[in-house]
Amino acid sequence: MFADSVRIFIKSGKGGDGHVSFRRELFVPDGGPDGGDGGRGGDVVFVVDKGLNTLGDFRHNKKYMAENGEEGGKRRCHGKDGEDLIIKVPEGTVIKDDASGKVITDMSGDNMREVVLRGGRGGKGNMNYATATMQAPKYAQPGQEAQELWVRLELKVIADVGLVGFPNVGKSTFLSRVTNAKPKIANYHFTTLNPNLGVVDLDGKGFVIADIPGLIEGASEGTGLGHEFLRHIERTKVLIHMVDVASTEGRDPIEDIKTINAELEAYNPDLLKRPQVIAANKTDVIYSEDENPVDRLKTEFEPQGIRVFPISAVSGQGVKELLYAVREMLDGLDEQPTVFEKEFFMEDILDNPDEPFSIHRADDGSFVIEGPRIDRMLGYTNLDSEKGFNYFQRFMHENGIIEKLKDMGIKEGDTVNVGGYLDFDYYD
Repeated sequence: MFADSVRIFIKSGKGGDGHVSFRRELFVPDGGPDGGDGGRGGDVVFVVDKGLNTLGDFRHNKKYMAENGEEGGKRRCHGKDGEDLIIKVPEGTVIKDDASGKVITDMSGDNMREVVLRGGRGGKGNMNYATATMQAPKYAQPGQEAQELWVRLELKVIADVGLVGFPNVGKSTFLSRVTNAKPKIANYHFTTLNPNLGVVDLDGKGFVIADIPGLIEGASEGTGLGHEFLRHIERTKVLIHMVDVASTEGRDPIEDIKTINAELEAYNPDLLKRPQVIAANKTDVIYSEDENPVDRLKTEFEPQGIRVFPISAVSGQGVKELLYAVREMLDGLDEQPTVFEKEFFMEDILDNPDEPFSIHRADDGSFVIEGPRIDRMLGYTNLDSEKGFNYFQRFMHENGIIEKLKDMGIKEGDTVNVGGYLDFDYYD
């Protein structure tokens, strides 16, 4: 069964606790602390698998948890790091925070691998806390807690062109004629239950076209299956409206186009900004001796800049002219796939302004910033990335840490230690 939207629970690994122990060996009567650090918890990592084309596997397993880090050991042994959890998804999967609907990441374009939840840092063993005045510390740092989140995975197909229209207008027949796709075709509403993808080859310069399942009035509100598939239009650059110009089922093709455009606008107003063409299908069964229905379409829509192409998906008449016109439209547009911008940041929900932190001067003259809020911030911030480092700098300014350091007399070149993990030299 094709699945394009699922809700799952993900959780990173907890950091292993630091260990409390003391060196006990023959001829070493007063051995010092030797408790090792805990291992780091595993990350939750999403990876694109180009062999997948559905989210069906997630229907059977809803919970995904990375491995916890192991506790530190005696004799300064470092606990084993937890294994990262790798979750494979099809290209085009958008990962959203389920509660807010905000985009966490879009597994498209160059984004083939994304760490969504970071494992907790391992706690420090008691060997780290020995000082001149405290030579036998009997405490160690606990491992940092895991991160967890309910997320929604949405598969939005990656296609240059979206083929839209009411059921039974001939979209599947058209797709099977112009591409290598082999959609199932039958004479009933919602004949296409899956978005079918096919590649159109035009003298070596082709494009990907997606047959979006038949829409009906109310689709943008979830009527029928329409809402389930409207998401697949969001990446397309050009829309082909296919209509039954012969009105074999008694519908007015002009009203069909207006209805579908209304549904597209209700779902996402930006969709109406995409270039459109009209494929006036079934010209081979026009028997009206009155006004030519193709001329009616041209009179209505070509003044709006929407070209009309009379075609027959069955005989192939006019199909090539339509495809070359679409290719010409694509040539004037950005070739890069549409990628949805990140809207959700874990630090926004993990940062708790009520958690305390403190700043003090150490015996060696360095400035030490520590406390639960600092530990938490360091846990969810990737300081190796530009975005993570920018967030760290913003955190230091917005929480008055830089101002407090200045009040305490910090000078350029002084050392600052953050949470026992990060040392840097201060420069204004």
